[in-house]
Amino acid sequence: MRTLSPSFSAPGADRAGLWQMAAAMSISGTIGLFVIESGQSPWNVVWLRCVFGALGLALYGWRAGLLRQTGFTRRTLLLALAAGAALVLNWVLLFSAYRHASISLATAVYNVQPFLLIGLGALVLGERPGLARVAWSVLAFAGLLLVLPWHGDPVARHELLLGLGLGLGAALLYSFTALIVKQLRAIRPQVLALVQVTLGAVLLLPMVDFGALPAAPGPWGWLVALGLVHTTLMYILMYSAIQKLPTTSVAALSFIYPAVAILVDFAAFGQRLDAQQWLGVAAIFVAVAGVSLAPARRLVPSAPTAAPQRPAA
Repeated sequence: MRTLSPSFSAPGADRAGLWQMAAAMSISGTIGLFVIESGQSPWNVVWLRCVFGALGLALYGWRAGLLRQTGFTRRTLLLALAAGAALVLNWVLLFSAYRHASISLATAVYNVQPFLLIGLGALVLGERPGLARVAWSVLAFAGLLLVLPWHGDPVARHELLLGLGLGLGAALLYSFTALIVKQLRAIRPQVLALVQVTLGAVLLLPMVDFGALPAAPGPWGWLVALGLVHTTLMYILMYSAIQKLPTTSVAALSFIYPAVAILVDFAAFGQRLDAQQWLGVAAIFVAVAGVSLAPARRLVPSAPTAAPQRPAA
């Protein structure tokens, strides 16, 4: 989780952090394209992402000396595994949503996650969200209603509703991940990410259809990139940036992710949103901005952990 804290980094570090975060969010915005072009089921895609991602993160952790002292206790390891299970299942639902709805709409719905986290925080931790956050949550819910298909062919409407429901389920699972990770601030985020994808490689093994794995080399390029670029490289860039930047900068740059996803969906698949859907997407993004860019009360800087409050795919 990111915390709202002042930045004490040098201007050069700030510039590097800006480029790193922008690159990480741009990479995340293209993930839907790679998922669709791989031609694999969501189970196969997520499993291979975990396998290649675990290999990449393990190599990085070993070279950086992060694996010598992980800081895990029995309790924190169990929490990390629970967060990892929610994270990989969140990927399965999100990648399924791409196929039933569209990358654009699934990503927009997925970005209501901060408001689900606010609700979970109130229910589980007894946190008081405050009137401003409640107001932003109402705006996000209104945007979600505008995105929903109210007219049109019943079959297409059912398919779209299924996709949006899967995207919302993915956001809920990510919220559980973020809620758990709040308690794991002592663990290096790269190590925590390694534990999560390693668990995913084991957890999803029974669901993999090995007979459907591609025989041609082309689809493997998409799949390897999902693990090494969209997981290993993206997480390294993102966590490095979070360490350099104030939270407001991280929150603002996080909007690159859905913006790139919508542009990629249009460029690659010709997906166009109608006026009502654009209004709903805009309402969701404005509401998320209102929550993410709110002024902080925390005065002491703290280390990032492996689940940013704004989701990245």
